[in-house]
Formats: sequence, structure tokens, C-alpha cells
Amino acid sequence: MSVHVIYYKDGAKMMRPVLNREEYLRLRNGGQQKSNLSRIRQGEVKLKGDLVQMNYSCLPNEDGTLKGSKTASMSVCMDIDFKAPEGMSEEEKKAWLKEQMARVPELVMSRKDELVPLMLERSATKGYHLAFRRRPDLDQVGNLKWASDLLGIKYDEQAKDITRVYFTTTGDAEELLYLDDEIFDVSVFQCFSSGERLFRPPLAPPNLGGEQKVLESCSPCKKEYNGMAYAEIIEKYWELYNGGKKPVEGDRNALTFELAMTIRSICGYSLEQLLSVIPNYWNRDDDTPAQRKANEAEWRQTIENALKEPRKGMPLRLKQVLQALKAQSGVKACGGTMTTPPPMPKRLPPLIRLLTKNVPWFYKPAVASAVFPGLGVHLHGVKFRYWDNVDHEATFMNVLIGRQSIGKGTIKKPIEYIMEDIRQRDQPNREREAEWKQKNPGARQKKDPRPKDICIQMLIDNLTDAVFNQRIVDANNNGQRFIYTIVDEIEGLKKVTSKGTVDEVGLLIRKAFDNSVAGQERVGADSVSGIAPLRWNFNASTTPPNARKFFVKMVNDGTVSRLDISSIIRNDDDDDAEPILGIYDHTFAQELKPYIDRLEAANGLIECQQAKKLSLDMKQENKDAAKLYESEAYRVFSYRANVIAWLKGMVLYVAHGYKWSREIADFVRWSQQYNLWCKMLYFGQQLEKELRDEVEIQRQSGPQNLLELLQDEFSKDQYRQMRQSQGKTGDGENTLRTWMNRGYIVYDEVSGHYCKTEAYKRKYGNKL
Repeated sequence: MSVHVIYYKDGAKMMRPVLNREEYLRLRNGGQQKSNLSRIRQGEVKLKGDLVQMNYSCLPNEDGTLKGSKTASMSVCMDIDFKAPEGMSEEEKKAWLKEQMARVPELVMSRKDELVPLMLERSATKGYHLAFRRRPDLDQVGNLKWASDLLGIKYDEQAKDITRVYFTTTGDAEELLYLDDEIFDVSVFQCFSSGERLFRPPLAPPNLGGEQKVLESCSPCKKEYNGMAYAEIIEKYWELYNGGKKPVEGDRNALTFELAMTIRSICGYSLEQLLSVIPNYWNRDDDTPAQRKANEAEWRQTIENALKEPRKGMPLRLKQVLQALKAQSGVKACGGTMTTPPPMPKRLPPLIRLLTKNVPWFYKPAVASAVFPGLGVHLHGVKFRYWDNVDHEATFMNVLIGRQSIGKGTIKKPIEYIMEDIRQRDQPNREREAEWKQKNPGARQKKDPRPKDICIQMLIDNLTDAVFNQRIVDANNNGQRFIYTIVDEIEGLKKVTSKGTVDEVGLLIRKAFDNSVAGQERVGADSVSGIAPLRWNFNASTTPPNARKFFVKMVNDGTVSRLDISSIIRNDDDDDAEPILGIYDHTFAQELKPYIDRLEAANGLIECQQAKKLSLDMKQENKDAAKLYESEAYRVFSYRANVIAWLKGMVLYVAHGYKWSREIADFVRWSQQYNLWCKMLYFGQQLEKELRDEVEIQRQSGPQNLLELLQDEFSKDQYRQMRQSQGKTGDGENTLRTWMNRGYIVYDEVSGHYCKTEAYKRKYGNKL
């Protein structure tokens, strides 16, 4: 074993082996890990200490500690750092560093047969970490010097101790450049630094004794279940079932017992595993040795008592905890945490930098997303071809979700300046329409036909079906233009048509994203008739509860996935300070004008190969992330999030004079992850559940007995509801007693639920 992850226990630095590539990549690709690395690269170097730490050069002591380890592993890790020569200008230093960095991967691979590299990664700042197979005839320093001479690259002489830890980057291809599965080999360990003596397995239990050649004889307690740390599982358990509070004196016996009962099924009903993951809630810092010993005994006895209870399968509580964590994993897949979105790129495209420059940093993501519906409205008769050869137009429907009084109105000023030219263009058309109406009042034969060149793009939030449809047709007939709406609260969208329903808004969103035809056909002489592609962009704001309520029926029908969702996340420390906005004035308008003019001038089919390649890369990354984090919701949401982000890239490509740049690419990548993060945060858990239910319904199709239709753990009310759904009469008490007498179910007094037994599952198969 040559790779170990570092963790802390009671203040001591510990290490445990990483057993395979999947676990290794999971550790590197966590949401917080990606977020920290991005911020470090943007200058927040102090966050380096928060990155995952790995050791590649030694094995732990008998008690699992790192400090003082003398046993070298089968690999050596080399820290490659570059420092530019003195006397260079900043530009020269950057060029020199770029040249040095560029040559290392090719150089390492050219010496692959001699060096036998096991891992090569970019470091968090400037340089590389290189792990290679240890030469048994050399000590640690000798190995480093040998590799340094072989490659012609200096190693960091301060990083020569075998206990040296390395701050890991991510598993992305541009960070982790090479990884050989030999680094996870657990079969044979030879102690190169001590002649022919064989390594003792890490964390070997005392009763094994002697020197061990094969690690398979040692079974250290696991830290994770299906990629979820037991510590996270327990933390989520207390959050859901104890208000986030940990057990204290007075309830710790009962609560620890219930916790052990809940998680024992995923700990293999192993006392050692449970003792390794369930904290001792009895211990206090000021305990005497005698008190600590007594506490230890009581803690252990409580867990042993839980293990003695009859086994009943996976409890409902545990399923709910795992489901909640799974939904969170989808959030982490986006490069953020449950409280922190993926950070914006430090360098933004000039247009986005301009539009966000007047707001504090915590508003910039929301503004950067909210400006695109208005920008898209300026494109007319323009199509963009996606990688699947489907043409799209610049459709953006942005919903800003944030708690009350958090500053959602900050998006209005940039949008106001973006839409100013259209507002001015609409005004004479409104006047002409009003004049025509005055000359041709309703309910009479019209004297004059309505002017065909009237086109009003900015809509108020209180319309009839006739007006909405008239605007759609006018916009299409006058250059295939977009109509636009902005509302302070999402409920306001219900007023854009006469129906005034949430369902109608959902239908319009789905049609608008695909530019499907909309309108109405009437036979009356005074009726508005006509159908045209629906080109409708909008901005709307709401709070998290209202968002979930408004879209509750539209999470799994493609409506929410078509939205560009943003949020405003402010830390508690920021709430006391009133945000100070910059000045929007004539100068700002003049700086914005060239970008708007380029959008207005665009026409026809526009393609960009760099944008197409990026969208294909992101598609594969999303597929890998959904698989890694086992999130169906992430997979489903990612399809259209990719399209929306790509469309933003195309709009920026046109606005910047048909020029692609690294800044645009970075923004597009971030924009997709940010949109996904917001969707997973607010709707991910609901979608995960609905997708699971779909699979369950399909799996349960066909004739089955009543017990097979019930979950592993069910209440009496759920049992009766299932009986009724199957057309059965009576209270079903006799059936319950029969199942219990036959040993198919048991009653759990802790949860008040019936649970299927292992005997039933062995006989009939676990259907769930």
C-alpha cells in the first residue's frame, strides 16, 4: 500500500490506506475540495491547509498514527517546485514558469520505464507532486536524488521525510495527470529500507502478531458506507431526528442506543465497526481516569445492547438519512457545498465583468446569471447549432431564489440598462397601437387594419391571452424577435395570460425553451388570431419556500430543468453590513453599448467550434460526476444545464465580436455548475425521490402479494392504505398476526413500525 489519506483523531495526525482508484478519486473530487482549490488558484493561499492531505512514502505506526513513522512504503513522493531566477520581470517569470511546468509531464512519461511513475499531479500552487516506485537499494533521500538526476529536475529538499504529507488537488484530467493502480496494491509489501523484512500491515490488530506478508489478513474498520462517511451519516441523523443536537447527559443512553439500532445494518452488525464510528457522548475533557473508564464501559455496553436486539433489515430512518445525503452528494458534484456555491472564476469575460462591477461579491453570481434573458432579447433571426446538430435560439428564463430581504433587487439596474434601447423602441409602438385602438374601438367593424409593423417586446405583468398572443405574433413577424417579462415575484408570471394558473406558466416555459409554436386561432372578425414560435425570455424572483411550492408539480416534467436558476448566498457575517452599490450612469451605458450593438447586428446561423467542444467535454464530465456521486437528479438536470451554459457562451461569443476566450470558457463551465448547484439545492431531493418512485412503480408492476408491495419497514396506517389500494376490505389485523406468527415481520417498539425479517427475505427474496 503506497497511498494513505490523513485525518485527525483526538488531536493526533492519523492515516488510513486508500484501497482503490474509485475511493481515491472520490476523496479528490469532493465539492469542498474543488471549491477550495479554485479559491486557492485565485489567490486565497491560506485555504491550502483545508485541502485533502495524502502520504505516499510511509506506512502508519501500529496505532495508525503518522508522526514518527519509520516504515517506508513501496513508493516515494517527490515535491517539484519551481522558483524563477532573480532579476526577471513579472512577465518573464510567468513565461519561465509556464515553460517549466509544460515540460514536466512529457519528461516523466519519456522516462517511464526507468522511473515507474505511480502518480503525477499538479500541486495547488506552482509545481508537481510525483510518486514513483521505490528502489530497494536506496534510502528515501537516495531515491529522491536518483529521480532528480534521471529527470534533470530539482526536488524540494525540505520535503524529504517519508512522513511528509501532500496537499492534494482534484481528480480532473488537468490536475491528476497520471495514476497507476499499482499504487493501491495490497498484496505484498517489501521493506526496502530494512533489508528483506516484510512490512507489518497498517492498523493490524494485536492478535495477528509477527510480520505479515499479505494485507488481506488485516481488516481495518471502514470509514465509509457506499461513498458516504459514517461521520456524515451520523451528523445527518442528528440533524433529521434530534434537531441537529448531539446526545447529552440525560438522553445519551437512549439516543446512542437508537443510533446504534439505526446504523448497525450498514456496519455489518459488527461491534468493532460500531465502536469505531459512534462517538462516545459520555466523555468530557475534565473527566478523571476512573470516570473515563466508567464512561467507556457504559458507551460500549449501550452499543452491545443494541446489537443484541433482533435484526430487522434497514430501518426507515436510515433510508431517509441515506436519501438525504444522496441528494446532498448531487450538490457536492456541482463543486459547492450545502451552504457555498461553486466560486466564480476570478477573471470574467469583459461584458460580464462590466455588468457585475457595481455589486458586492456575494451578488455577482446572481447578476451574472440574471443579465442573460435581456441580452438574449437583443438577438433576432439568430440560431446557434448545438453539438447534436439541433438549432437553438437565445432563450433564457432566469429565476432568482433567495430568502426575504436579501437583496434580490440588485439585478434590476443592470437589466434596466440592458433593456433601455428596447424600451425606447417600444414606446412609439405603444403610442401607435393606442392611437389605432382609439380610432377602431372594439365590438365594431374595424375601419383600418392594425399596422403590421407594430412590435412591442417588453410586456407588463398583467395581460390577457389575446394581448400575449398578439405580442408573440408581432415579434415573429418583425424579425423573429423575443418578448420579455420581468416580475418581482414568480407568482406574477401567472398574469401573463388570462388563465392565471401555475400549469399554464409551466406549459409556456416548456414551449419557450424549445421555441414551439404558440398562439390562438379564432373565427371572429374582432378576434386576435395567429400562431408563431414562442420566443419568451423572463426574469423572476422568489423565496425558497415559494419556489418549491410554485414548481412542486414541475420538477420531474422538464420545466425546472429548462430554467436558469440563481441564488444569493450571504454568510451571517455579511448580513450586518448593508451592501453598497456602484453608480450606474451615462458612462456605464456607453461602455455597454458596443456589446448590445453587436448582438442587435447578428443574424443567421452562428457556430463556434470551441463552444461545441466545451459542451461535449462538459457532457462527459457530467456523466462521470453523476455516476461518481450516484445522483440521478444531477444526471437529469445536467442535460439542459449544459445547453443553457453553452447558449450563454454563444451570446458572449457574439457580444465580444465573434471572439472566443479562456475567460468565456471558464465562465461557461462555472455557469453550468452554478445553475446545477442551485437546482440540486432547491429541487434535487424532490427529483431524486420522484425518480426512485418511478423505478419502484415499474419494478412492482404485475401481480404481487401484499407484503411484497410494502416497504421493508412500514406503519399500520401505510399497511391499511396499501390494503385499500389493492381493493381489500377489513382492518387486516388477522393478516398482520399471521405474518408475525410465521416470522415474516416483527414489531419495532422504538419506531412504532413493522419490519420485514431476514427469514422472510431469504425465503422470498428482498424485493426492495
